[in-house]
Amino acid sequence: MKDPSDRFNDVRSRVEGYAEVRSPHRDFPVLTLAFRDDHAVVHLMSDSEQISLLVGDDTVLSGAEVEVPIMDDLGMFTGDFVLDVDRASGLVHDFIQT
Repeated sequence: MKDPSDRFNDVRSRVEGYAEVRSPHRDFPVLTLAFRDDHAVVHLMSDSEQISLLVGDDTVLSGAEVEVPIMDDLGMFTGDFVLDVDRASGLVHDFIQT
């Protein structure tokens, strides 16, 4: 089995993708990364009933919208929740390490 960071890097090497990261020993928390081109959206699921969106980093204007893949569909998010994909990838990597 590949190291989780290597598996994540495989997903990240694509133009678009969606990844869920969690401990193999617990169901929660779960961190998700949805990205397309240079834009990403990060969700944190603390438990089965609580989902939070990470605040955007001004990569995209607040009123603008960005589509990213969420599982087998596309999700639309305003710039309020869009991050630069490299910054979002770094956050996911930090999550994996901890």
